[in-house]
Amino acid sequence: MVVRAQGPIESRPLVAEERPRPVPGPHEILVRVAACGVCRTDLHVAEGDLPLRGPVVPGHQIVGRIEERGAGATRFAPGDRVGIAWLRWTCGTCEFCTSGRENLCRGAKFTGWSADGGFATYAIVHEQWAYRIPDVFDDVEAAPLLCAGIIGYRALRLASVPRTGRLGIYGFGSSAHLTLQVALARGATVYVCTRGAAGQARARTLGAAWAGDVGSAMPHATDGTIIFAPAGELVPRALENLAAGGTLVLAGIYMTPFPSMPYELVFQERMIRSVTANTRADGVALLHEAASIPLRPEIRSFALADANEALALLKQGAFRGTAVLVP
Repeated sequence: MVVRAQGPIESRPLVAEERPRPVPGPHEILVRVAACGVCRTDLHVAEGDLPLRGPVVPGHQIVGRIEERGAGATRFAPGDRVGIAWLRWTCGTCEFCTSGRENLCRGAKFTGWSADGGFATYAIVHEQWAYRIPDVFDDVEAAPLLCAGIIGYRALRLASVPRTGRLGIYGFGSSAHLTLQVALARGATVYVCTRGAAGQARARTLGAAWAGDVGSAMPHATDGTIIFAPAGELVPRALENLAAGGTLVLAGIYMTPFPSMPYELVFQERMIRSVTANTRADGVALLHEAASIPLRPEIRSFALADANEALALLKQGAFRGTAVLVP
């Protein structure tokens, strides 16, 4: 399923194409896709919030088995199950790559944006950018861990919430429902602000101590808060609910503009941080912790040909958890 021209998802910008089976290059692996999660970033690529760099196959939460290895690829064996995530390559030599911040590499490449992703029957990646998938997860369960899980995990780390502290969450989609489970397993108390009674009830069912509308005051000031919704207008409201010295983390790759706000909202050493992709260390750590809990993603499966429908429903907030395409 290829994006050749961007447009509203209702106009069905993803089109089906038949292509030759790809051939892996040196140190690359060819993965037969068993499942690929659907992410809001895929919607941004399809609709034009992110610039199109040429025709591209979206999808960056890929789980599958290796069918072929390119020259020099030895890290995995044919038949091994692996995952492919959003960050697919960095230079390895810049100041960011050599200081544990490869997610900020200026030459970074991204699955489903810089190169073809997993809305297909095959995907290719350099072997050093693939992840081993824990056996506790089946293919469909593992798919959302590779972006929704990893990005939420990095956001939780940047929020600096003590293991028994208070975490605030705005928006309750795919990433938020996984991050909630990680935070609860660490002993945190979680408050969720999201639109709609159904989402609030779901948050409480999964263990949130409180859930209310996005305009509501949380029961207590939080040690850290994550905004998952791409809505800049939530920033002042989240800061109002943040304790002195707390950190507000913006987890999206795209966000609408912030409104003007008084300095008092960031006074007392409140901090605002954004999340930019992830490092491979984030992915390895998330998969390890997810398996030990274990995380239980909520899934709705779609056929590959229904990618436009899955993204349209994501835009509408019409399903719980994560949509996963199954070729």
